[in-house]
Amino acid sequence: MTGIIHSYPSPVEVAEGFAKFLQTSVEKTEIFNIALSGGSTPKLLFKILSKDYEKKIGWDKIHFYWGDERCVDPEDEESNFKMTNDLLFQPLKIKAENIHRVFGEVTPSEEALRYSEEILNNVPLKEELPEFDMIILGMGEDGHTASIFPHQMDLLESKHVCDVAKHPTSGQNRITITGNTLNNAKKVAFLLTGSGKKEKVDEIFNTIGNWAAYPAAHITPKNGELHWFLDEAAIPDHF
Repeated sequence: MTGIIHSYPSPVEVAEGFAKFLQTSVEKTEIFNIALSGGSTPKLLFKILSKDYEKKIGWDKIHFYWGDERCVDPEDEESNFKMTNDLLFQPLKIKAENIHRVFGEVTPSEEALRYSEEILNNVPLKEELPEFDMIILGMGEDGHTASIFPHQMDLLESKHVCDVAKHPTSGQNRITITGNTLNNAKKVAFLLTGSGKKEKVDEIFNTIGNWAAYPAAHITPKNGELHWFLDEAAIPDHF
């Protein structure tokens, strides 16, 4: 495992640390294309950003995408868009043209194609793939990231920018950015908190156990930076 480790005592401090990292990253660009994640730590992050960073970040130059989205209505409580809209976009009055949401309410296969085209038409390309300035990722306790689950490892090598994924237990359809595009980003940042992540983090960092079966272990930007933002509960004992 390679990457830069940022460790903090608590989930709130992880979010605060990442907020400062984002601020510094955005300052260096004229247009900043970012793919967001769902989950508890991004929820903390969005609250901190809307409360403390309204004037510190040039929001007008950020274009927002999602690494994955559940195939649900945008007003559904499971929607990553809804969470972000409620906690970040509305409080900061983000311009509609800067928000590139996944249409989770339409036919999944058609939306995977449409969202791929939207990304290709708006995000600069490098080696014929979109090159995001930053992609935020989480990791499930099964080692999945974005919506690339262990039973669909082929999505890591998909030739499509986005594909349809299926949750292994609920069967819920999701749209996910695939591995080749994730690994083409300038910066990838994992935000992981809680003791439930410790075992998988240990295996991935130390390439032990069943690490190769976890999609998150295969996110290693080929030309960019890999960052891990962790709280103490997620850090392995012998790290």
